[in-house]
Amino acid sequence: MNSLSLSTSMTGAEVCSFVSGSHIQIRKDIFGAELHKSSLNRIIVAWSRHLRQSSYRSRFKFSVLAKTKKGQKHDYPWPDDVDPNLKSGHLSYLSYFKPLAEKPKLVTLDFEKPLLELEKKITDVRKMANETGLDFSDQIILLERKYQEALKDLYTHLTPIQRLNIARHPNRPTFLDHVLNITEKWVELHGDRAGYDDPAIVTGIGSIDGKTYMFIGHQKGRNTKENINRNFGMPTPHGYRKALRMMRYADHHGFPIITFIDTPGAFADLKSEELGQGEAIAYNLRAMFGLKVPIVTVVIGEGGSGGALAIGCANKLFMLENAVFYAAEKLKITATELCKLKIADGIIPEPLGGAHTDPTWTSQQIKVAVTRAMKELTAMDTDTLLGHRHLKFRQLGGFQEGGYVEPELKRNMKKKDVNISEIAANLEAELEELKKSVLKAKETSPLPVFFDEDVQLVKQDVDKETTNAFIAMGLQEKLQALKMDLSKAPSDQDLGPTLKDRVDRLVQEFKINLSSSESFDGLKQKLKTLSEISMLQDQKRKGEMLKKAINDKLQNKAKEKMKILSKARDLVAKGEELDDDTLKKVDQAKEDIMEMLKSANFEVLGVNRKITSSAPPILLEKVRIANEVIFSEIEKLVERTGLRGKLDELRLEIDKGPSKDKHKMESLITEIREGVRESLDANELEKMVKSSVGLQSPDAVGATVDQK
Repeated sequence: MNSLSLSTSMTGAEVCSFVSGSHIQIRKDIFGAELHKSSLNRIIVAWSRHLRQSSYRSRFKFSVLAKTKKGQKHDYPWPDDVDPNLKSGHLSYLSYFKPLAEKPKLVTLDFEKPLLELEKKITDVRKMANETGLDFSDQIILLERKYQEALKDLYTHLTPIQRLNIARHPNRPTFLDHVLNITEKWVELHGDRAGYDDPAIVTGIGSIDGKTYMFIGHQKGRNTKENINRNFGMPTPHGYRKALRMMRYADHHGFPIITFIDTPGAFADLKSEELGQGEAIAYNLRAMFGLKVPIVTVVIGEGGSGGALAIGCANKLFMLENAVFYAAEKLKITATELCKLKIADGIIPEPLGGAHTDPTWTSQQIKVAVTRAMKELTAMDTDTLLGHRHLKFRQLGGFQEGGYVEPELKRNMKKKDVNISEIAANLEAELEELKKSVLKAKETSPLPVFFDEDVQLVKQDVDKETTNAFIAMGLQEKLQALKMDLSKAPSDQDLGPTLKDRVDRLVQEFKINLSSSESFDGLKQKLKTLSEISMLQDQKRKGEMLKKAINDKLQNKAKEKMKILSKARDLVAKGEELDDDTLKKVDQAKEDIMEMLKSANFEVLGVNRKITSSAPPILLEKVRIANEVIFSEIEKLVERTGLRGKLDELRLEIDKGPSKDKHKMESLITEIREGVRESLDANELEKMVKSSVGLQSPDAVGATVDQK
């Protein structure tokens, strides 16, 4: 933009001038003449006429100095090339509100931390179970179900201060987030027509299901930089005057008004008070009661006193489930309490955990509630609509006289917190038991098996997420240029040093951005999984190659030795004892095999003993028969000595679960054990066991009565 700078000087007269855009403003006290704002051509003509007249009537000296300088381009967000065919969608260039480049960081509130730690432990146990290759799905599903029940119990019994913390959550969706989710078209409007545009209050026109509405709402920031720019959602008088201008505009054109409240209160600094903060709020309150269009208000976060009421005098007021509103009876700030007081007309549900866990779903719930209310209000005529709004506020603050209250009755006004610690402790104990089972199974289980189809699916997901990550990091153009250059390079030759250096630098930049950001945790986990799969597959491939090499070199030489070992293993499986000659042959066969491996240039690191999953069948059968005899004799003894009652009492105590009395259980176990020992003849029982299993010596039984 070019501007003209003009200065004048005269002797014996007062002259002043200034430039505004392409016009020049001049005041010249010569012959009583006054020149007002006019175009440049007209001013030049005027100057020529006055100069000719003054050449013989006065000896005033007059000089003009003019120069052209280049000014700064406007910073208003108009694009250089506006699409003339745009018929739908949001005119994003009229708003500074842009999508965030990265997902916001995860923020955990204090009362959520116990359950979050449990969720991480469940994830770890699931990962460990997957590594073993065994099926623990039933136990994990049961734990997840209990976790969801605990989570639901927590969020359905929140205290007012906990709901306030959720309402102030840094990741909670803002007014513009909801507007962009529920409108088909949206244009933001700016300014109070007095030279100011308060970013803490946003106004604009949008359409829902083809119907036009005026949207007005408090706007908080999504990060520190935005919060500073938006003044943390605390408006100045300019913001309320902008809102009033848009309300009158909507009233003139017949647009229903939807307002969103999310502010800790009006900005209470000295400058705002000097500019009439209280007057601006009061003027809005008075004006809203006279608007002839339907007004619906939604409290999406926190509503602080007059700062919220200045755009909240509506026919219908809805609150999100975890929103709070201070302009109410003392301590009654939650949506449930305000509905009981008839301040709020309805509660809009939020997903479990708060609106920030699923903003889109929350926005759709707002849309359903608002459209239903608007359908009811638009059916009213003007007088009925105004009377409806007046009556709503006139009924607030009613009280009942004459009720008797016991003077000594004490009331606990504070809602108790949900005892989540006990629930978390029980779940954590079950998790530890499952973790031990998984670790025990992992020690005896083979390496996990990965199918090629599953690996390919993981690779496809990683490719998609990697592409999205390149776009989010702003590296897409570099990637596309590199791909283009790689496609031109000969496939049968190595990459040149320049191209290879570009690849290395791009990969390094991507890794640095990936490690420093918390927005790509899913991609990091999948990349780690792929790396582990690749390592295991590489180990398996090397093992197969080693096995093949051993078989090729030693198969014929070691064949006889392996037969000796196999025969000995079969004898042990049948329950037979190995004689000294067989044991010597087995040891010699092992030494010969190790010498063969060393002669074939294989390094022997050690010899592992193979642990069988079960005992030999013959031995298992003998143990089963012995157990039947022992338990039968103990059962007869219990009936004969009157210990049945103590056993039943012990079972009942065990069934109580976490509330069981451990001291009582230990006492009952001691009494039952002593009673059995006093009444049981160990020698007679030993003879019965030997006779039933066909053993001749006491050592062959394998366990004493005390151990049993």
